[in-house]
Amino acid sequence: MNTDRDADIDVPAVLALLRAAAAADGVRPVSEDTELRLQHGSPGGSDLVVRDGGALAGYARLDDGVAALVVHPAHRRRGLGTALLRQLLDLAGDRPLSIWAHGDLPGSAQLLAPHGFERARVLLQLRRDLAGIDPDPRPALPAGVQVLPFRPGRDEDAWLAVNARAFDWHPEQGRMTRADLELREAEPWFDPDGFLMAWRGDPDAGGELLGSHWTKVHPPGDAAEEAVGEIYVLGIDPGGQGLGLGRALTDLGLAHLRDRGLGQVLLYVEEDNAGAVRLYESRGFRRFAVDVSWRRDPAR
Repeated sequence: MNTDRDADIDVPAVLALLRAAAAADGVRPVSEDTELRLQHGSPGGSDLVVRDGGALAGYARLDDGVAALVVHPAHRRRGLGTALLRQLLDLAGDRPLSIWAHGDLPGSAQLLAPHGFERARVLLQLRRDLAGIDPDPRPALPAGVQVLPFRPGRDEDAWLAVNARAFDWHPEQGRMTRADLELREAEPWFDPDGFLMAWRGDPDAGGELLGSHWTKVHPPGDAAEEAVGEIYVLGIDPGGQGLGLGRALTDLGLAHLRDRGLGQVLLYVEEDNAGAVRLYESRGFRRFAVDVSWRRDPAR
């Protein structure tokens, strides 16, 4: 067994490892952001791999104090997860370290709790059927407000500014950069027609972006055997709150996903965001899966 830090990563081999773990565990082992950074590279991050008898057996990545860690199903219970964790702890030094456990599987607690990690954040995945969604919603929009599809190459700056304000409390979403956005625009799933923008006035003549609903379609085999839609990012500018735009954009986005022939839609929401959880559950969403962020703070 050997562990390599910042080695020349065999990206296809790591992606194959991630697919094997997802098939065995029934849950994606790392976040979308981690996978994008793996595929396209990201300055400042650290990649780790562990081999067992020459075979790639585990992978970890550390970005700005947040890590992901996965061991191939065929190489588990051989100390490889602990080897990767020790490398992450060495990289973090005396700084806090968070590790996401997707699916909240028992092995995560067994690995992390003995090393001083505690549950810090819980992210819920909610799902509902699309069969009951109004296929032609006609929400009443405020005077002068229109909903238009995202225009690549023109709307990025406006969206990033609103996103930062709408999610200034969120440790990941509120920090999205233009590079992060463009990575997603280059993905095969990106569909500007499913990225709905609520503008007050003409966007080319001083119009103001008040909010947006960015939908996503997971291909078959990603979130389920069949394709599944997602409320990917739904954000309203603080200046646009109280106008009913959240509900209007939600209804329009769900109708778009239903029109794509999809049967289900998912979303992610923080467990402690009680108001949002109640709202989504009142709209027919039910809890499907749980992700947990474990945190270790040596200064405590």
